[in-house]
Amino acid sequence: MTIHVAPPVSPEACPALVLNADYRPLSYYPLSLWCWQDAIKAVFMERVNIVSEYERCVRSPSFEMRLPSVVSLKTYVKPPRHPAFTRFNVFLRDRFTCQYCGGREDLTFDHVVPRSKGGQTVWANVVAACAPCNLLKGDWLPAESGMWPRQKPYQPTVHDLHQNGRHFPPNYLHESWMDYLYWDAELEP
Repeated sequence: MTIHVAPPVSPEACPALVLNADYRPLSYYPLSLWCWQDAIKAVFMERVNIVSEYERCVRSPSFEMRLPSVVSLKTYVKPPRHPAFTRFNVFLRDRFTCQYCGGREDLTFDHVVPRSKGGQTVWANVVAACAPCNLLKGDWLPAESGMWPRQKPYQPTVHDLHQNGRHFPPNYLHESWMDYLYWDAELEP
């Protein structure tokens, strides 16, 4: 009879889910996670409450502590109403989908009104586009190219991005996190 002992789990494999004081994640996409060192530091600085723990412990000569798997901030952090304009946030707003053909590969972003024709790099003028559609549209206006975005570009709220982020759960979710995360498993991204 052979007994297999599971190798010890590295602390690096034990991130902590970070919740706001209202027990909602600070962000869904990317998921608000801290490395184990940051989580322990926040515990010692009394900035967080430990909500759940891993089985894994860290030790020093005079101290032993189970690693936090879920922590909540003691002070509520008001999320910004409007997120920063970034390429990633444009893709998230548009659900990682080309706004011209619906494809999901080789995404870029496209200026609906091209910069060469006075278009600005702002929420209301930029959409996710696959490279072939972006190349096909070139520097033409939608009326000239016959290519109109499926959704009119808009400035999303943080809530909009959180809602869209719920369609794209991360590859790894610890079971202790599940009561605090809400992904739409039935919905296709």
